[in-house]
Amino acid sequence: MISLVTGGAGFIGSHVAKHCLNAGHQVVVLDDLSGGFRDHVPEGAIFVEGSITDAALVARLFDQYEFDYVYHLAAYAAEGLSHFIRRFNYTNNVVGSITLINEAVKHDVKCFVFTSSIAVYGAGQVPMTEEMTPRPEDPYGIAKYAVEMDLRAAHEMFGLNSVVFRPHNVYGEHQNIGDRYRNVIGIFMNQIMNDQPLTIFGDGNQTRAFSYVDDVAPQIARSVSTPAAFNHVINVGADTPYSVNQLASVVGRAFGVTPRITHLPPRNEVVHAYSNHDKARRIFGAQAPVSLEDGIERMAAWARRAGARESSRFEHIEVERNLPGSWAR
Repeated sequence: MISLVTGGAGFIGSHVAKHCLNAGHQVVVLDDLSGGFRDHVPEGAIFVEGSITDAALVARLFDQYEFDYVYHLAAYAAEGLSHFIRRFNYTNNVVGSITLINEAVKHDVKCFVFTSSIAVYGAGQVPMTEEMTPRPEDPYGIAKYAVEMDLRAAHEMFGLNSVVFRPHNVYGEHQNIGDRYRNVIGIFMNQIMNDQPLTIFGDGNQTRAFSYVDDVAPQIARSVSTPAAFNHVINVGADTPYSVNQLASVVGRAFGVTPRITHLPPRNEVVHAYSNHDKARRIFGAQAPVSLEDGIERMAAWARRAGARESSRFEHIEVERNLPGSWAR
């Protein structure tokens, strides 16, 4: 089995690549290192530095390796920031995805695994189930849903099998804790290690079901050997929602500190977001999830070893209007 893992130097992608290797796949990782790190690519994988938007490069890789499976995890997943980087968002998250789908069709890939997001659901639909009609409220969610629809069309027209996962608020080892625009747990840990106050948008009562990466990546990796998953959309992640205020306390305890909190003006975001995972349990079987406290402890131990990272600013903001002040250049 030869598998392409896009974004395999990033967070979830590096874990999926590891599980694919453990299952006996030959793995080729394609990553432009815009959000990932070379040392996150698991040993044994072939690493190619490049972008999914480079159509010529993507075509050469498909010609060279004749992939059996594609795991597409490369994305710029800053949901809140996507309002202000619309062209960048759609170029990377839609056009890049279509480049991969084109080659998957041409080369008769057996299954195309795509990590979408619960951002496709929008607001007011909790717990989110796969039968709900998506109503994405930001360009990131719109992009993810567009790719989902394209995969459905590619199956109907060309017979391309796919599995679409909708993970949510995943955290754990290899997360880019230096990214100020996404991944609140990583942001909190980086702020604590830099002796900074934790920044919370609004009152902190917004809720998410924070999902440890080992409750997500193994299912994604083994989906290609689970025919019952083919051509389905599947929520994957934790069941229990926590407020951002509760999360701050858990992260603080993992570092042995009482965190200082700075509340920033609220931003335009879905207030409550968590999903139902009955379908995933039917397809993959039930498993005991990692609790938030245990998962945070594991990630905190890794973060202390890895050290704090400098939080760089995104340099290509396209729309300044209504941009949160803490994100302004």
